[in-house]
Amino acid sequence: MLVLGLILLLLGFLLHISILWTVGIILLVIGAALWVVGSTGRLIGGRRHWY
Repeated sequence: MLVLGLILLLLGFLLHISILWTVGIILLVIGAALWVVGSTGRLIGGRRHWY
């Protein structure tokens, strides 16, 4: 999710498409939050690891 957010963020910036920029920021924030919570060992959605 982090990689997809970064790609959309860059595409939105380079192509001047604001919706891609916004979605990219949202995906980056959600991906970072899931990464931090997952690295602490807590269960996310009933799973301990996401592959």
